[in-house]
Amino acid sequence: MSSMNLTLSYSSSSSSSSLPASSIPTLPNLPSLHINSLHSSSASLSNPAFKTAAKHSWAQTLHSQARSGLLHEAISTYISMMSADVLPDYFTFPAILKVATDLYDLDFGKQIHAQAVKLGCASKAIAVNNTLVNMYGKCGHIGDARKLFDKMSHRDQVSWNSFIMALCRHELWEDALEAFRVMQLEANVECSSFALVGVVSACGNMLVVDGLKLGKQAHGYCLIKGYVTTYTVNALMSMYAKLGKLDYARSLLYVFQDRDLVTWNTAISSFSQNRRFDDALQFLKFMVCMGVEPDGVTIASVLPSCSHLELLNLGKEIHAYVLKHRDLSDNLFVVSALVDMYCNCKQVSKARQLFNDTHLRTVALWNTMLAGYTLNGCFDEALILFIEMLKVSGFWPNPTTMASVLPSCVHSQSFVNREAIHSFIIKLGFGRNRYVQNALMDLYSRIGNIDIAEAMFDTIESKDIVSWNTMITSYVVCGRHNDALALLHEMHRLPGKNKGDDENENYSINSPMANSITLMSILPGCASLSALVKGKEIHAYALKHNFASDVAVGSALVDMYAKCGCLTLSRRVFDSLPDKNVITWNVLIMAYGMHGRGKEAFHLFKDMATEVLQGGTVRANGVTFIAVLAACSHSGLVDEGLGLFYSMKSEFGIDPTSDHYACVVDLLGRSGKVKAAFEVINEMPDQYDKTGAWSSLLGACRVHKNLELGEIAGRNLIQLEPHVSSHYVLLSNLYASAGFWEKSMEVRKNMNQMGVKKEAGCSWIEFGNKVHKFRAGDALHPHVEQLYGFLEDLSIRMKKEGYVPDTSCVLHNLKEDEKESLLCGHSEKLAIAFGILNTPPSSIIRVAKNLRVCNDCHEAAKFISTIERREIILRDVRRFHHFKDGSCSCGDYW
Repeated sequence: MSSMNLTLSYSSSSSSSSLPASSIPTLPNLPSLHINSLHSSSASLSNPAFKTAAKHSWAQTLHSQARSGLLHEAISTYISMMSADVLPDYFTFPAILKVATDLYDLDFGKQIHAQAVKLGCASKAIAVNNTLVNMYGKCGHIGDARKLFDKMSHRDQVSWNSFIMALCRHELWEDALEAFRVMQLEANVECSSFALVGVVSACGNMLVVDGLKLGKQAHGYCLIKGYVTTYTVNALMSMYAKLGKLDYARSLLYVFQDRDLVTWNTAISSFSQNRRFDDALQFLKFMVCMGVEPDGVTIASVLPSCSHLELLNLGKEIHAYVLKHRDLSDNLFVVSALVDMYCNCKQVSKARQLFNDTHLRTVALWNTMLAGYTLNGCFDEALILFIEMLKVSGFWPNPTTMASVLPSCVHSQSFVNREAIHSFIIKLGFGRNRYVQNALMDLYSRIGNIDIAEAMFDTIESKDIVSWNTMITSYVVCGRHNDALALLHEMHRLPGKNKGDDENENYSINSPMANSITLMSILPGCASLSALVKGKEIHAYALKHNFASDVAVGSALVDMYAKCGCLTLSRRVFDSLPDKNVITWNVLIMAYGMHGRGKEAFHLFKDMATEVLQGGTVRANGVTFIAVLAACSHSGLVDEGLGLFYSMKSEFGIDPTSDHYACVVDLLGRSGKVKAAFEVINEMPDQYDKTGAWSSLLGACRVHKNLELGEIAGRNLIQLEPHVSSHYVLLSNLYASAGFWEKSMEVRKNMNQMGVKKEAGCSWIEFGNKVHKFRAGDALHPHVEQLYGFLEDLSIRMKKEGYVPDTSCVLHNLKEDEKESLLCGHSEKLAIAFGILNTPPSSIIRVAKNLRVCNDCHEAAKFISTIERREIILRDVRRFHHFKDGSCSCGDYW
């Protein structure tokens, strides 16, 4: 034999595999093998027939071990074969390359490739080349796989299959579809069902319109060629689900008869991931009825449905099933899903017990428990568990860990130096991780550093929908609602969006198209700005993309319409929702209260309680009672409100909190029963926070001019919250209205010494796709001269109708004419004037204000509604006022 120098070495530690090194057993004493001038001294081995038989025997053993998954044994056999002076050939190389592929060991695969080249097998044997393409593709080197494929002089069906699947594995979807086209039209090679699975997968990850068109063609190709197999149907179901055509996926499930466990799992996971939780649970029921036993994938896929629908009892049934099957109870994916389910159903202690009982924990399980604590507001517990993970578990946090723990860093009162966690993240090397960046943006916005959040957002190179949603939410949290709406507009104007009818449909899976989370984040901004037109646009988008029936989006829409003054539309959305949770009910009850329709709010609460008696699952919570008590307060339903308060514990099992006591104080104070309100505060448990109650009492004392109790309330408030401007302002106004100007000035002086700034009065109105803002005494708006001129003329007309300016609202020691001049510049009057001058005569004027409307503006709005024959809806910080034909919906009880 000609002199040849072949070198083969294998060591698990040198593998470039994506698998952890610990998962590959170390081979015992496998030395590097040097074969120099291979000669046989054995006479028998020099016999060609014997050598052929020996080579065939080695190859058979190697193939058998590779097929059986005995990978390291196969390597030992290969080395022994080489030591026996038997060289690999076209039949041997595919087997040993399969071993390298299954081990994800690129270095070992490259050594085998080099041997194949030296022995002349790489250029001539198509089977060797096919296996090499597959090996490089699976080991992460798609560039080398492409080079090999391009150099192949002859390609068969396996060649194309291997290359297409390699492209799909690297998410090169368009390249995979192009390869499929060339394979059919130019190479004239018929596609196999194996390659079709890759093609269908590529279609599922394309732009929605393009992907659906090509996916249907691939589906048709499957039917024409008779490739209606279990794995092609499973791939088609997954594709249709990814493209949002869940009904197509459902039809495939029902029509196809040879369903296997993977088929059912594909259906359940697809519908669960698309938030069709009821359907996912229905599939589980069908599956079990047909005698198919769930496995770990089934359980892990269906439990999120129990989580999001808060079906605790069903979740417990599934848990019981898991406990009966050892293979499921030991499955850490199942355990993580159970922990997540219990946390979402607010059973944190049960989740922690399950976590503690699991001895072989993964980082994923730690992350699930951390996220569960954060979700339930157990921020200190989350941080303690995080520290335990670092010190005891032996695991090191990954980006998901940090994204899970960052919200606890924001909200925990024990964690003071919140910015320090950013330094820790940078040291871990996660500073450029997109998921961590999203969580950091949220952190900085919630501690008031919105500029840093903006800077981080701008540096993210590949923004996903979570990045956009986080930044939109950040603006809303910081009160920058206009910026939030502008960012939503920018998101939908990015390059790559199609125009026309399909503007919101032709997007890839990574395109930043608004989802249900986006809508839930932006709708509160529309509500705060009273931006009804924007809100309706978002509602239309939600209807078009099937988000409007989502309970969270639906609840946000109910709230938006109510806060924009459209209570009828709010109720219409509420009635149209197929599912309602406690938030949905609370929002509408609160809406009725804000609009002064306390009786309707009270009846709605009764309807909610009746549904529970009839088998409904939505029960009133503490927030529900706050909403009803506030509604009773705004409408003067004192007896109804007190009766409800004193029945909370006995009839509903809910202990009153400090917020409920504050509502009762407000209820009594508004009705003039100031002393009774003061007694309620004295009855509050000592451990309760009395800030809200004292604030309600001070406001009532201001209205009913009770200086004695007002002073007590004011002093307590300033002691409890010395940096809140409204406490000083209310007390100062109380003194001023009673004529105690020196005491009023002293309170203002103390306020200035404490560095507390009074919040300026501001009103806004939506017009021309823009929200126009006005401040008290505004001199900056471009139409300010026209507005003041109009208001002066309007004031003369109002006085002829009997209007008398209420100068007591001007809490400064000035002359009457000076006070009248100041009243003319109140922000709500400027906004109303702008609306009258710029909107059609018959349209409703909708104005919102950040503070409580003053008595004079309230009285003036009545006259304006009569003179201008316009309906005016004014929302202040507490409630709505509907002015029409000279009267207000509040009946002057506010």
